Amino acid sequence: MAHEQHQELIQTLHDCMAECNHCFDACLQEDDVKMMAKCIRLDRECADICNYLEQAISRNSPYVSDLAAVCAKICEDCGNECKKHDTDHCQKCAEACFKCAEACKKLA
Repeated sequence: MAHEQHQELIQTLHDCMAECNHCFDACLQEDDVKMMAKCIRLDRECADICNYLEQAISRNSPYVSDLAAVCAKICEDCGNECKKHDTDHCQKCAEACFKCAEACKKLA
């Protein structure tokens, strides 16, 4: 089964999705939400693609490699945006995104 051989990646995707969701919510609580708009948007995009790729791997989709390449790109973009912000939640999110991007590149 494909999902068994990719268990570590599935966990990495899940962790990234969770960090992005947390960052998304925390950014909405910031004083200057408008300044965080790009971060918030990328958090959503990243959480969604990580969740989708996790599902695709679980069902042995023939598009896993293509999705992994897209996921790596979105994770990198989200990580780069989050890295710009000094908040703890953004820094943790960036770290999770970069880890996920590297794992996805190996699969792509």
